[in-house]
Amino acid sequence: MGLEGMSCTQLLPREDWLVLIPQAHVGYITWEEYEDNQRRLHASAQAQGAERRKSPPREGPALLQGLVICGVCGRRMTVRYHERHGQLYPEYICQDEKVHQVGPLCQCLPGQTIDAAVTQLLLETMTPVSLEGALAVQQEIDARQVEADALRAKQVARAQYEADLAGQRYRRVDPNNRLVADALEAEWNTALRGLQETQREYERLRQQESRRIDEHMRAQVLALSTDFPRVWHDPQATDHDRKRLIRLLLEDVTLIKTPGISVRVRFRGGATRTLTLPPVCRVWQTWETPPEVLQTIDTLLNEHTDQQIAALLNERGLHPGKGGTFTGNIVTKVRRAYGLKSRYERLREAGKLTDAEMAQTLAIHVHTVKKWHQAGLLRGYAYNDKNSCLYDPPGPDAPVKGQGRKLSRRRQLIESQIVSKETKEVQCEA
Repeated sequence: MGLEGMSCTQLLPREDWLVLIPQAHVGYITWEEYEDNQRRLHASAQAQGAERRKSPPREGPALLQGLVICGVCGRRMTVRYHERHGQLYPEYICQDEKVHQVGPLCQCLPGQTIDAAVTQLLLETMTPVSLEGALAVQQEIDARQVEADALRAKQVARAQYEADLAGQRYRRVDPNNRLVADALEAEWNTALRGLQETQREYERLRQQESRRIDEHMRAQVLALSTDFPRVWHDPQATDHDRKRLIRLLLEDVTLIKTPGISVRVRFRGGATRTLTLPPVCRVWQTWETPPEVLQTIDTLLNEHTDQQIAALLNERGLHPGKGGTFTGNIVTKVRRAYGLKSRYERLREAGKLTDAEMAQTLAIHVHTVKKWHQAGLLRGYAYNDKNSCLYDPPGPDAPVKGQGRKLSRRRQLIESQIVSKETKEVQCEA
């Protein structure tokens, strides 16, 4: 009864029930089906709430979906898919902090590589040799459990003997001697409580022990070495079916991104295996550019910008590692990925000057440098596709400010001076 005479109901977990009588009434389903449904509901419920340790298998290709734990923060990792060439590629990400606190991603790892490594581990584990070893270990455990059970049975027998002996002493005492009788009765009650606790602990430990493996079970386990690979590679098996198979064997998988990838696999029986995968490479890093194309790009950088090089490579029928045609952006990525010097660096090594350096040398403004270059008074070399230039150092015939003269007229004068100078040099040589 609750407050003010009102009744209330409180749901207790099954382990706190006083009485449980299975199949006391005829049900719509069997007790075994009910228990199986409860297990599935419990597994599905683990996908909700604060813990979110597991989730039921879905239809996506990520084989470890719902089993992956972040090795950095300990939270459950989720799955994100990317589509490339019509195929889905999974990624395992830890984004709890990003979702709830707008923080950075904790980890993001490529799922295809990890799935392949765990699959190979399972196929190697389900072999006759490994299963024979597991059965031998289990038989040794069974033998140790039999010895422990015998020792616990002796403890129960000892407690029973002490309780019987205390009861005999109590029954033989003179009833008129109340002090002795009370003391013997207290000893008998203590012995009975010790016997009850010993029996309860004995039954509890017996229930926790694993089932003994008989010859029939041994044959079934060894059959897995051939059945599991056959079912796994069955063309009719879906990703959902493979996920269910994995859940029968694995408890969880912990991932840590180091210079490589550390994969810690925990099996259902408690055994663990740690795999170390190579460092994660981005997709574009797997597209290797042919050596002859790299040599051509390195040569063309002496005279051309990235966009110009892309046009020349396409004219020559050359292709990047990914295939297709070159663009200026692709040439830039290839140049940076393979450590080729840019055109700017090459021109600087050749002694070319920037706008600011040229303006300081000629005592003019930067905008005047650009105007003189456009008018042909200065010789510039474009180092990018925005027509940004570096310039030859000014010689003895460098242009100077000329008030009242147009740039076109000054260009004609400079060209005539150059021609007359070359003519005099030729005459001198003659």
